[in-house]
Amino acid sequence: MVARAQSAGASSAPAASEHGDAGEIGAKLSNPVSDVWALFTEFDLYFSGGDVNSGDDEVGGRMVFQPVLPFPLFGSGDKEWKLITRPTIPIVFSQPVPKGSDDFAHKGGIADIQLPMLIAPPTGKWLLGVGPGWLLPTSTNDALGRQQWGVGPSAVVGYMTKKMVVGVFPQYYFGFASRGDRPKDVRDASYLNLLYFLVFNLPDAWQVGLNPTITFDDKASSGNKWNVPIGLIAAKTTHIGGLPVKFQLGVEYSVVSQDDFGQRAQIKLNVIPVIPSLVRNPIFGGG
Repeated sequence: MVARAQSAGASSAPAASEHGDAGEIGAKLSNPVSDVWALFTEFDLYFSGGDVNSGDDEVGGRMVFQPVLPFPLFGSGDKEWKLITRPTIPIVFSQPVPKGSDDFAHKGGIADIQLPMLIAPPTGKWLLGVGPGWLLPTSTNDALGRQQWGVGPSAVVGYMTKKMVVGVFPQYYFGFASRGDRPKDVRDASYLNLLYFLVFNLPDAWQVGLNPTITFDDKASSGNKWNVPIGLIAAKTTHIGGLPVKFQLGVEYSVVSQDDFGQRAQIKLNVIPVIPSLVRNPIFGGG
């Protein structure tokens, strides 16, 4: 897909003509239910702490690959229905895992994949998408996942104008079947990821805003259920060899975090190349 996008972009920049200029593309990339095919890639440097460590915060690093693949289902233009698939594939470089007081192991590998599948109807300036989200037990280390299959509701609700986009993107997962190597003492999954976003469009394809993700784990002990970050982002969309690419840098600080051990702060860099739409005609007609 990347090779095809680069080859096509170098000759005629089809993604740019398909979705408008750089500013319009950047604005669409801030909309979780837009029609843009993109390869979201995020690099995180995060700092974790709590009662189990008395010194400096422990440092971790990961990459999150999230290809956004909207499929046109029926209709066209302002009357188009879409299926938005947005798999989240975390690749952990180093995650601090407490072994005891001031004693940590650092684990790496692939974590569990989450796959929300949203049906997005035509709603004008309102953003709406609803569907199931799937939890896939792909973790290569027990500390990086739940070792359990899961499913739950996902939704996007928001509003978009030429100057800004605002909304929320909650996903809740319930575990329903264990992977074969799952320890018996591990509780069933029951947790929430809630992305909230507010992004302003500026001249020359710049953007500023926020897009942290709140987490809640219903099975965690008291004082360890919530992590609530706040933060800021700055983004710029440009063209590289004819291929639209959005660069985004953000910083976050958790005003609520787990008492025992949880993420306190994060620096994140997004590199988001846009690729030509691989499915242009509505699957069920009406185009």
